[in-house]
Amino acid sequence: MTTTLRENLTGRILLVLLMAITIMPFGSLFVTALHPSGTYPSGLSWPADPQWGNFLDAFQAADMGALLHSSVLIVVGVVPASLLFGTMAGFAFGHLRMPGHRAGFLIFVLGLTLPFEGIITPLYYQIRDMGLLNTRWAIILPLIGLFMPFSVLWMRAHFVTMPADLSEAARVDGAGTWQLFRRVHVPLAMPALSSLAILLFLWTWNQFLLAIVLVDDPAKRTMAGALGAFQGQWGTDIPLLCAGALLILVPTLTVFLVFQRRFVAALLQGSIKG
Repeated sequence: MTTTLRENLTGRILLVLLMAITIMPFGSLFVTALHPSGTYPSGLSWPADPQWGNFLDAFQAADMGALLHSSVLIVVGVVPASLLFGTMAGFAFGHLRMPGHRAGFLIFVLGLTLPFEGIITPLYYQIRDMGLLNTRWAIILPLIGLFMPFSVLWMRAHFVTMPADLSEAARVDGAGTWQLFRRVHVPLAMPALSSLAILLFLWTWNQFLLAIVLVDDPAKRTMAGALGAFQGQWGTDIPLLCAGALLILVPTLTVFLVFQRRFVAALLQGSIKG
């Protein structure tokens, strides 16, 4: 399909506009963070004397080291477990196709329709009865369960495309089901697994609602969840608040920039396979 010069020009203009709209909030945050602490800057005016020390003050005020440590522990607790359970269930639904797999898979698909906001109240009482309130497990365990529908759907979309001849050849060579899964299909599923791992990392790192509701101690929340406590403490100091918000965004932006090709491939893979 060929495109005309007018279509190319229109597409580029729309792309530039979308980029400007996307970057505008980050630019506003950055400019505001450079204003003197305690002031109320308006618009996107560049300060006469940029206060770069606001970032250091925000880092110390929010205790970013402890927040980073807590977020890493939560990610380590959520992502590997979600990958393991999602891969095993996706293999069972997509390749083994045991009796009742359609009904079971439908239950997981229905799980995608559950919004976090709709289950937060019963989840709060359940976590309280388990004695896990104000612990990192109050975030880790619900996230593993909430990520399962998407993880299973994602990995099933990969395993369902694997040729049956591959498994038959492995079985002729004496491989059992576990060996077939671990030595044949998991190595071939590494592109899908790495894409899923990136998505789960970003969703866990940016988790806000569960961290705010289920954990009172900001030092045990995710970095995004701790932003709520930081806002309550420094909500009247707009430049310091903006500096803290930008510091919290740094790890996520770093991961995105390092793995941006894999991240885009993950989104395209999901759009193609449905």
